[in-house]
Amino acid sequence: MSAGAVPARGMRRFIDDESWLGRLLIAPAVIYIVALVGFPFVLAIFYSLSDATVGSRTLHFVGLRNFRQIMDNPTFWESLRNAIVFTLVSQLLVVVLAKILALALNKNFRGKWLVRFLILLPWVAPISLGVIGWLWIFDPIYSIINWGLRALGVFGPDTWPIWLGQPNLAMASVIMVDVWRLLPLATVIILAGLSSIPQDIHDAAAIDGVGFWRHLFRITIPLVMPIMMVALLFGIVFTFTDMIVIYVLTRGGPYDTTQVLASYAFFTGIQGGDLADGAAISLFLFPVLVGVAALFLTMARRAEVT
Repeated sequence: MSAGAVPARGMRRFIDDESWLGRLLIAPAVIYIVALVGFPFVLAIFYSLSDATVGSRTLHFVGLRNFRQIMDNPTFWESLRNAIVFTLVSQLLVVVLAKILALALNKNFRGKWLVRFLILLPWVAPISLGVIGWLWIFDPIYSIINWGLRALGVFGPDTWPIWLGQPNLAMASVIMVDVWRLLPLATVIILAGLSSIPQDIHDAAAIDGVGFWRHLFRITIPLVMPIMMVALLFGIVFTFTDMIVIYVLTRGGPYDTTQVLASYAFFTGIQGGDLADGAAISLFLFPVLVGVAALFLTMARRAEVT
């Protein structure tokens, strides 16, 4: 037996071992998560317990002082409330509209491929470019919404809303853009769930004379509920941690009425130069998202079992 035969046999035995092969295949994903998620998370914890600022060369341990300071700041609580409202309202609209679109796209009709392509465009296009387009749509002078509604007679000569300059309209505007952005992803996920339902179930319901609404609420929705929970979970995570829509459209204004935790942490830590407070604000996202993920995954598992 040659000297190279022993290492080759050992390598084959190593590859044939399912336990080691599984660890080898998952290793790149683990390295990726540790490098892009784990290290910044540990660094954020380190910064939140210090007095780090942009440009400083020395750090001092201050304990929980930064957390106490931001919890005494009313802007933090307003940002948290805005983040919850922004996330819940937008995701409620996303799930409802995605369900309607998925039901429509699940039918066979001419040009379905074109409709699917158009629906996917907001998700495929770069979000920053898309939001800049919405910035022109909401422009106080050139808004196509205002000019269009005035041409249709909906707006009178004295009605000209400033979409991004009035608190209630600003929040409605950013919610609208977030729905436009995340609707394609939720639609594709729910459409995949609808496609996985066996056709025999639909045929049996049709033979029994089940109507549309009864078929929808008794058969379709219960069977795709686990998939809908996953789509809702992705949407909540993306929305709660996103700041691009807020940053491009309103920068948290007017008067912090659209400021959310993600944007507030960015403006405090990066633009304001206070890395410690910015890191402390961003860490409040973690327990909320962990709790939401655990809740929705548990609900999805129970729905799948039942």
